[in-house]
Amino acid sequence: MTSDFHWRKSSFSGNAQQECVEVGFPVAGPLDEVAVRDSKDPEGGHFALSPAGWRGFLAKLTQNASVR
Repeated sequence: MTSDFHWRKSSFSGNAQQECVEVGFPVAGPLDEVAVRDSKDPEGGHFALSPAGWRGFLAKLTQNASVR
């Protein structure tokens, strides 16, 4: 597992800093995982997904957003 990520704040995070997530991609090496963490608690850990898992996660979020 990769430990060094380039973190990027989600463009869908709220302006009030209440529901913020960051997505991390490996700094070096292959894209073998995508990490997600709470931007308010960056030292609190993260969960990692495979690239295929990340695509599925995004597809489900997009599907759920259109239902609202």
